[in-house]
Amino acid sequence: MKQIKTVLPAASRSHWVGDGFNVRPIFANLAFTQAISPFLMFDYAAPREFAATEEKRGVGPHPHRGFETVTIAFQGEVEHGDSVGNRGVIGPGDVQWMTAASGIIHEEFLARDFLKRGGTLEMVQLWVNLPAKYKMIAPKYQPILSQDIPVIQLPDKSGTVRVIAGNFADTQGAASTYSPVNLWDIKLNAGKSVELTVPDGHNTMLFVRQGRIAVGDATVGPADLALLERDGTRIRLQAQEDTSLLLMGGEPIAEPIVASGPFVMNTEQENSVAMMDYQSGRMGQMAG
Repeated sequence: MKQIKTVLPAASRSHWVGDGFNVRPIFANLAFTQAISPFLMFDYAAPREFAATEEKRGVGPHPHRGFETVTIAFQGEVEHGDSVGNRGVIGPGDVQWMTAASGIIHEEFLARDFLKRGGTLEMVQLWVNLPAKYKMIAPKYQPILSQDIPVIQLPDKSGTVRVIAGNFADTQGAASTYSPVNLWDIKLNAGKSVELTVPDGHNTMLFVRQGRIAVGDATVGPADLALLERDGTRIRLQAQEDTSLLLMGGEPIAEPIVASGPFVMNTEQENSVAMMDYQSGRMGQMAG
């Protein structure tokens, strides 16, 4: 049975990304390290009320190269636009999986209709690294609606698993990935236990969004992150109360991680080239 390697307690500080997303950096000092590869960074926007407004709130156009951004909306609506021409809005349960790869410029805002009404926003954004051989492929965008994400009922009415990416109980997730990745949105009912199976040698993390679970002798509470040992394939979870959590697991990418702002490549020189390509317009332009 897999054991917990470390627990990162809920971040006490948050910061604004643009003027629309107040987020906590969940990976803390593990961000951009091999300890969590293939994942890079993880931000959680805890539930926050937004008053109705006609103003635009969010993050304006900015570039990325070398990795993917995965945005999951739990409450509220988020709007995406990019230099390749993709546009979309995600609401509760929906996912945007953007592969920046060779370079893309995008913007992220609270959806116009959501802001006109006002309401609660809760979301996460996960950055997933790309192996070197895929860092310079063409950008890609996967808008994944909640209705298209397989939902698996767990035994003994213990809860459900939404298979966003990877494979669970012989069910393939909705997203396509460039390296082996599991991303499962799990709900467990209070007092229930469940045993999950993941690949041996993968980095596996549990982010408790709501509620509280026991993993072995450790308790993981709201907004805590548990990093598990790589050895072993089975994880036993016991819900101490009704709990919602994300399981993030993936095969480590054994390559250098060199992050420079919005670019994540394998060398500093590659990041310098990325900046020059962005400044010269080779990553495209946002449509007016």
